[in-house]
Amino acid sequence: EAASLGEPPGAGPWEAALFGRVLQRADCLQHCLGRQLGAAPSAHRASHAIRRDFEQREPYNYLQVAFFQLKKLDQAVSAAHTFFVANPQHLQMREDIEKYRRMSGVKSDNFRDLEATPHWEAYEAGVQHYNADEYLQAVARLEESLTEALSALEECRALCEGPWEDEDDEEEEMQPGLYEAIAAHYIQVLKCRQQCVLEIATKPGRISATEDFIPSHLDLLQFAYDQVGNQALAAECAASYLLFYPTDEPMLEKMKQYRTVLGEDTAVTARESIQHYVQRSLMEKKLIYYAVEHLGGTFNDPDLWTPDELIPENLKEKHREDQEKQKQETLDVEGRKKRGPLPFEGIAVTMDSHQMNGTQRVVFDGVLTESECKDLLRLTKAAGEAGDGYRARRSPHTPHERFEGLTVLKAMQLAQNGDVDWRDAKLLLQTSEKSRKIIESYFTPGKKLHFSFTHLVCRTAVDEEQEGRMDLSHPVHADNCLLDPEGQECWREPPAYVYRDYSGILYLNDDFQGGGLFFTEMDTVTVTAEVRPKCGRLVAFSSGKENPHGVWAVSRGRRCAIALWYTHSQEHAEQERVKAEELMEQRAVEQDRPDGEEHQEADHRGRSSSELPVPSGGARPTSRRHKPGSDRMQHPKELRTRDEF
Repeated sequence: EAASLGEPPGAGPWEAALFGRVLQRADCLQHCLGRQLGAAPSAHRASHAIRRDFEQREPYNYLQVAFFQLKKLDQAVSAAHTFFVANPQHLQMREDIEKYRRMSGVKSDNFRDLEATPHWEAYEAGVQHYNADEYLQAVARLEESLTEALSALEECRALCEGPWEDEDDEEEEMQPGLYEAIAAHYIQVLKCRQQCVLEIATKPGRISATEDFIPSHLDLLQFAYDQVGNQALAAECAASYLLFYPTDEPMLEKMKQYRTVLGEDTAVTARESIQHYVQRSLMEKKLIYYAVEHLGGTFNDPDLWTPDELIPENLKEKHREDQEKQKQETLDVEGRKKRGPLPFEGIAVTMDSHQMNGTQRVVFDGVLTESECKDLLRLTKAAGEAGDGYRARRSPHTPHERFEGLTVLKAMQLAQNGDVDWRDAKLLLQTSEKSRKIIESYFTPGKKLHFSFTHLVCRTAVDEEQEGRMDLSHPVHADNCLLDPEGQECWREPPAYVYRDYSGILYLNDDFQGGGLFFTEMDTVTVTAEVRPKCGRLVAFSSGKENPHGVWAVSRGRRCAIALWYTHSQEHAEQERVKAEELMEQRAVEQDRPDGEEHQEADHRGRSSSELPVPSGGARPTSRRHKPGSDRMQHPKELRTRDEF
């Protein structure tokens, strides 16, 4: 009737009556089905907090304690291992795992991942066989992984159905209305399905997904089949890979070779399962991009292989900007290879990247004199006696060493109180700035490096606990990403300090045993270089996955050094350093005042006669970082002392 009267379609009251009945009937059917078959599975019935806890395997943290109390040791070990796989930075669980290994009655089979996904187990085994040139075994495991991954993908997609009960997930800005609500829901389902590829490509306990997870299977399989002499299946995998990257020149060249071997008349087609996967994904992307362009909202495309012609023109601009930014970053890296001159005389490069079997690594000698090392060691001794929140604590990385640490701000505050000499505190500031200039001129000439964190650290061996010691002073790690030796990856995500760009360590002494720095391959086992500490030696390197490193156990004596981290990001610059420099400037002004001023009436106080009074709101002592999952409150300032050298 509305249409016949010339009114806009949908303007009449008939819609409410019609759709009201339809929705009532759907609700009734849903109720009946739920009563008879149970509620339909959906990923949206649990809150974000619940899903996050299960993704991080928090229940297993409690289960291992409960099983241990019940004296069910085998189940406690399995629960602990399952939690640790997803939380390798959890220091308390690392200690628990080591204790379990030493317990009688614990078998190696007990250390199993109860949440292991079949496709990841098969994938990692396949990659290991592939890297070992065991191509026949690699083919079997990679085929298994691909099959399991596609199956897991279907399960994930099925869970995208159902009502979105968590309102925080609604990102669409559509006006409320029946059609808008239907469209918004359908778009959310499509986006959820698209994100499933990230779900299956993310190793348990990680946040970042492995790029091109499905295409990478086909690339590996193509080569492995070729090596075992099965060119027909190699060609099939190559054709399947080209569905993702149709202009990939190396793969096109391989296809020509396979056609020559198999004969031009032999039909070579992509796998049906992969054809279905790509066609369905492209159809969904097309619908989502149309909705984003015309209805609003955002879409983070999970795939690198999405064709440019599928992306609307107005969205391509942002894509181009991202590519230009990435290109500029590449040029910056190339520019850093052109080393600048060192800004100080008497400093020598004793080992470079080539001599250390790596990239972005260097060792400088002569940064400090013996006298300066002694002054800074005196500062550590005085600070230890005064106490700064770290005194006599067990190291956060090993129970076999004691740990003392001092920040630049704390050093200045101790100088104000008369606990340390102002000259020594000033030397700490000057020495760390000198190191910054050296590293900046060598690695990033023309590009400013800011302090991220500065820490004067001493580690002392606990004499009565060295017998039979097997651990390190600091386990192998990278400074701006979470090292995953099994997956040969380093995940640049929290809780790692992702903004760190360069690291350094300036040694103050060598009268101890052990405590040397070493670099490894991504496997954390193959040592590529070692550096022996000595006074005035500065080791510097980039903070990423290219430089996994650790510290050998300090088995006797006390090892002291200044640990330094730098960033190109000014917003992550060390704020405590700014406050410390302000205190030093105030001290300089105080010293420049005429002798008759009031502050000199306290001359009887000796070396602290001209010190400033301690601010009433003095800076809070820093404490070592709490382990993940701890119920104690965390503060951004407390997150920094965890990964000192």
